[in-house]
Amino acid sequence: MPKTSARLLSLLSLLQARRDWPGALLAERLDVSPRTVRRDVDRLRELGYPVVAMKGPDGGYRLDAGTELPPLLFDDEQAVALAVALQIATTTGAGIEEAAARALNTVRQVLPTRLRHRVDTLRVTAVDRPAIRPEPQVDSDVLMAIGAAVHGREVLRFDYSPVSGPVRATAGTSDGHEGTPAAPPTPPRDTLPQAPRHTDPPLPPPRRVEPHHLVTWGRRWYLVAWDLDRDDWRTFRADRITPRTPTGPRFPPRELPGGSVAAFITARFRGGEAARGPDGVGGWPCRGEVILALPAAEVLRHTREGIVEELGPDRCRVVLGSWSWPGLAAAIGRFDADIEVIGPPELASAFAHLATRYAAAAQARATPGP
Repeated sequence: MPKTSARLLSLLSLLQARRDWPGALLAERLDVSPRTVRRDVDRLRELGYPVVAMKGPDGGYRLDAGTELPPLLFDDEQAVALAVALQIATTTGAGIEEAAARALNTVRQVLPTRLRHRVDTLRVTAVDRPAIRPEPQVDSDVLMAIGAAVHGREVLRFDYSPVSGPVRATAGTSDGHEGTPAAPPTPPRDTLPQAPRHTDPPLPPPRRVEPHHLVTWGRRWYLVAWDLDRDDWRTFRADRITPRTPTGPRFPPRELPGGSVAAFITARFRGGEAARGPDGVGGWPCRGEVILALPAAEVLRHTREGIVEELGPDRCRVVLGSWSWPGLAAAIGRFDADIEVIGPPELASAFAHLATRYAAAAQARATPGP
């Protein structure tokens, strides 16, 4: 490859790596003069890359957004990561499966032979979890509308359909309900007997929220927002949202309970408060503490949440949470080790309750039938 072409590729890679580059730093990284950097920038512009110059004492350059998509430059790790991400995009529930497949094919065609071989050997089969009913798909336009409101910090108005079916308003409606099906023509009043008039129940008013985060959880998309009418934090399923336009005024961001969206969503889907307790298992309605006759390292391999503290080579303290006391006792019992209950008393009672039930089940099994 000619030296100039190789230098242009290096310059393009640097411009893609960060937003702003001082001209002197670019010249130092490429081991050329600032004048050569200016000439190379002009060559990139001729090839369609929108490189803009920044004013200032030192000057600099930035790869800006353009009206067309010029050829992109990826290093080996980026190219492989992009291919893998496109292969698993079929499980996002965002309705982009076909577009992801086409994008993967486009990327594969322009990959060098060595990278194409790596991608072809890493074929990922994305398999959804079995479900009683299909998971709802979210329209990508809805995700874009929600994401734009989150990014712009603009109040979002939307119709929120019940689980049983969608509301009658269509996307893009303002105050009316243009999506309501037209009623059949009514015959003249003198041809019909007078009967009580039945009307559909009124549609609920649109929700008004300050959107803060668009998140995924268990292959579903959710909007985390501050509900202006209920004066509280709420999570909304994106597949049930029909955005209305225009959006409302801008708002200053609020501090999310729990310190992060991950902590908030995790605690909210546990059914408890968003703030995590000092023991690291906040949010569960039932929390207990036991000592297990097992090494801490062995318990940690099978514990995704809670606290495991080493007390010795074969003893550890475990703090866990669950929806119910019997459920918590059963979760602890799966470790198949001697258990010492520290508290609370409800956990000890749950162990006694399960012991009685399990003993009855074992006795029924041992008793021969007639």
